[in-house]
This record gives sequence, C-alpha cells and structure tokens, in this order.
Amino acid sequence: MGHVHPLNQIIREAVKIFTDLGYEVATGPEVEKETYNFDALNVPHDHPARDMQDTFWLKSGDLLRTQTSPVQIRYMETHKPPLAIICPGKTYRNEATDATHEAQFTQLECLMVGIDITLANLKWTLEQFFSRLFGNTTEVRFRPSYFPFVEPGFEIDVTCFKCGGKGCSLCKQVGWIEIMGAGMVHPKVLEGVGIDPKKWQGFAFGCGIERIAMLRFGVDDIRLFYSGDLRFLNQF
Repeated sequence: MGHVHPLNQIIREAVKIFTDLGYEVATGPEVEKETYNFDALNVPHDHPARDMQDTFWLKSGDLLRTQTSPVQIRYMETHKPPLAIICPGKTYRNEATDATHEAQFTQLECLMVGIDITLANLKWTLEQFFSRLFGNTTEVRFRPSYFPFVEPGFEIDVTCFKCGGKGCSLCKQVGWIEIMGAGMVHPKVLEGVGIDPKKWQGFAFGCGIERIAMLRFGVDDIRLFYSGDLRFLNQF
C-alpha cells in the first residue's frame, strides 16, 4: 500500500542518471568533523558559515554536516584520480524554518576529477542531468559567484522546464530558474587531499533535492515534504 516519498523519487532518478554516465555513489557520516566540513573545503576561519546561527555544534566538538561536500574530501583521501562521484544525503543548518528553508534538507553533490577537465565538461554534465530529469532539452547558464571550495565559482540557471524559456509564472517571466552552485575545484582543496592541481583538474556542483522536487511537482512549501501529512504524500 505504500509508495516512494517524492524526495526519494528525485534521488533515485538522479542516481540512475549519473550511474548511467559512469559515476559512483559515495556516502559519509552526518555527524562530521570541522576539518572535513570547513577546513578541507577552504572555508576561512572567519567565514559566517562557522557561526552558531548556521551550524549545529555538538558538545563533543563535532557538528552536523552543513553540506555533503565532506563526502568528496573523504573520498579523495582514499581514492586516486581520475574519479567521478555523486553524494546524496541529509544536511543540517541552524536557521529559521519557512516556506523555502528547513533546518534539515537533502543535497546532491557531484565531483569529477581528471586530466584536462574544464567548464565545458561541467556544462555538458549539467545539461545531460537536467534534460533527463525534466524530460526536455535544458540549456544551462553560468553567472559568476563565490564559493570557497571552487575557483571560478558560478550560480547555475536552467531554462524553465515549464515554458521552455519563453517566460511564465514559474520562472517569473524571465525564462530561467536559479537551481544550484558550481565551479572548478579550488587548487587548495586538491592539494589538501594529496592531488596535484597542476596535473589534475575537477568540477563540483551541489543542489538541493527539495528545491528540484518543489519545481518538478509544483510544491510551494518545503515543510510539506517533512509534515507526514498523507493528504500531501498520497498525491505522489
């Protein structure tokens, strides 16, 4: 009588897409060390993300991971390039809950490291992912942004899957939907795990599964996914 939760539906589809492209699935602990969650990702010690209002710190000195990026670090420590992985999993941030924010949410991160990897590889991968996920041809747009663990970093927009870029209520008439952050792996991140950035390059990106599910299913409140309300869940 049961059925798959909408978030798990998106995760399963994403995993299928990336494994078809040759990626492996990597996992890691949700209770994480500061070293993996911040230091190894080139996050400065005075970065706001380290403040109490963003991170759930435990009495042991550990924390609840704020992103799935630590999985990438742990994987690179024990595997030699070339490599290509995705990291789906729960993450936690100490912030107020509203229609678009939750203290607990799900991320999907992707990492590829190899020789002569460029932004062209990143763009092709994203186009493949979103075209298969949303069931139509999806274009990708890069907008410069800052993330400590990538350089250069970008905010990623995709053509609206509802109107095909023509403009509608979903994309607020602009034809594009902001969907994730991405970029080329910062040389310091590679150096920290013993990978020579002069020989190897990589890209990484991360997106919120809830964000994708809200767009895909037309859900306007993220809290519904965790409400346990069968009137909502039985629609899927």
